[in-house]
Amino acid sequence: MAGLNLSAVSDDEDDADRDDRPVLSAAAVAAASRSTLRPPSLQTLLEDVPDSAAVPHTSSSGGDSEGKSKSADKSSRSRKLKHDVIEAVNELIQDINTCHEQIAEQAVEHIHQNEVILTLGSSRTVLEFLCAAKEKKRSFRVFVAEGAPRYQGHLLAKELVARGLQTTLITDSAVFAMISRVNMVIVGAHAVMANGGVIAPVGLNMVALAAQKHAVPFVVLAGSHKLCPLYPHNPEVLLNELRSPSELLDFGEFSDCMDFGSGNGAPLLHVVNPTFDYVPPKLVSLFITDTGGHNPSYMYRLIADYYSADDLVVQRRPTSGN
Repeated sequence: MAGLNLSAVSDDEDDADRDDRPVLSAAAVAAASRSTLRPPSLQTLLEDVPDSAAVPHTSSSGGDSEGKSKSADKSSRSRKLKHDVIEAVNELIQDINTCHEQIAEQAVEHIHQNEVILTLGSSRTVLEFLCAAKEKKRSFRVFVAEGAPRYQGHLLAKELVARGLQTTLITDSAVFAMISRVNMVIVGAHAVMANGGVIAPVGLNMVALAAQKHAVPFVVLAGSHKLCPLYPHNPEVLLNELRSPSELLDFGEFSDCMDFGSGNGAPLLHVVNPTFDYVPPKLVSLFITDTGGHNPSYMYRLIADYYSADDLVVQRRPTSGN
């Protein structure tokens, strides 16, 4: 699990904006590992079958019979391993497909009449959560911060209006100005770390700080497949990635900022476009997952239920000399 990075697009982003970037993200690791890390663990799956389970054979069978017996035993173990892996993957797929619905079912417990909800960017989980509350006859208003520079909040605002929710679109810089009118912040997540910290779309740490300043609950929606057993201080975890500067500045405009008089064409302007924010657990009020609501301090225990410590690092077994 070395070299972990966050180049995967979260499934909380709008489907139309997904791209084909190569990935290995904290969320992707959590999703890919969740089922295989449940008991029996992946280490257990890869262990040799005990001798007592081997296909019995007699010495009178000769060398050919012994070889066939070993081959049949190996084939049987391979089939069982394949079956266990396929079953675990199918279970994971089912969990991912149903997590939005299971989280949305809890909306009526958290969103009350005439409240004002703030979110940032676009999240399918947040969309379904808010719409579920609307279907339960809750009347409330939603402030959507646009989520620059990709402006995913514009897409979410359109979806909310199409579903009949009162929606106000604001700039990201207006969050502090509007937060005093808000009853609750509800956001999605890219991944939930073992310490209860959140890797989230850029801008959400600013929103969390504003919420803390005004004593507004900051609620994170995340399916169990987004739980990651790693801590932010792990050296293999990269908490961010830099996207193309072209999202902020057209390359034609950027060329005008080159200092050709210096002889080396070194740019005077550098563009930094981070994708994610890290929100520490102290800024999170509540996690709502498909298994229910949890405090940030409980997340390590929840993650321990899904991951085996033996499987955080799976090493290749040495091959025999035969």
